[in-house]
Amino acid sequence: MLFETLSVFPELFEPYMSTSIMGRARSKGLFDFKSYDLRDWTHDRHRTVDDAPFGGGAGMLMKVEPLYEAITAIANQGDVKPRVVFFTPCGEPFTQQVARRLSATERILFVCGRYEGMDERAYDLADERLSIGDYVLTGGELPAMVVTDAIVRLLPGALGNEMGSVDESFSTADDGGLLEYEQYTRPADFMGHAVPEVLLSGDHAKVDAWRRANALERTCRWRPDLIASARLTDEELERAQELIDRFHGDSHE
Repeated sequence: MLFETLSVFPELFEPYMSTSIMGRARSKGLFDFKSYDLRDWTHDRHRTVDDAPFGGGAGMLMKVEPLYEAITAIANQGDVKPRVVFFTPCGEPFTQQVARRLSATERILFVCGRYEGMDERAYDLADERLSIGDYVLTGGELPAMVVTDAIVRLLPGALGNEMGSVDESFSTADDGGLLEYEQYTRPADFMGHAVPEVLLSGDHAKVDAWRRANALERTCRWRPDLIASARLTDEELERAQELIDRFHGDSHE
C-alpha cells in the first residue's frame, strides 16, 4: 500500500512514519510513504501557495493552481491512480469503519490544507473528503498522520499479534461496538488499588465475561452515545439502560 501526502511542510511526516509500529510495518514492506512539497508546483520566486480571499475576510486561502498541477502530476505517476483525500469540516467523520474501508485501497494521496482553507474549486479534485473531528487545527498534516496510523494498524502483519487490532475500542469485531475493557499489569496491588480478582483467577471464561460486562459499563459511563449502534443482547440492553440511568440520570434523554 502506498501513502502519499501533499503539503507545504512535507518534512513533518518522516519522523512519525519511521518510528514504532509505523516504522516496523514500513521496514517490512507492508506500506510505502512519499511526501511532496506543494511549493514545487509554484512558478514565482516566492513559491507562493496562498492568496487573499475575494470579498475580503481574515487570513489567506490556498490557491487552486498549484494544487491542481501537483495532484495531476502525482496522480500520473505509477500504474494505479491514487484515491485523493482532502480534510475539511464538510467531510465524512473518520471512524474505524472508514479506516477499514480505506485499508483496501492500493494508493492514497492526502492533500493537507493550511491557512484559512482552500479555494473551493480545489475540492473538485477530491475523491473523498474526511473530517477527524469538530475542532480547528493548524493544518492537514496531523489528520493525514492520524488516518494513516489507523489504516496501517489494520494491515496484516503490522501489529505482530494479529488480535491486536481486533481487541480494541471501535474495532468492529467481537467488541460489538463498545469501548475496550479496563486492563491491568503488575503489581497486583498499587497503593491499595487492587486488580480485580477475576483477572488473576486463570479462568478464561470468567475473564471473558468480566471483560464484556466491564466494556459495557465503561461505554455507558463514558460514551453512552455508542450504545444505540452497539451489538447487544436483550439482557445487555436492559443492563445498559440501568447503567446510563445510574451514571447520567435524565441527562441522556
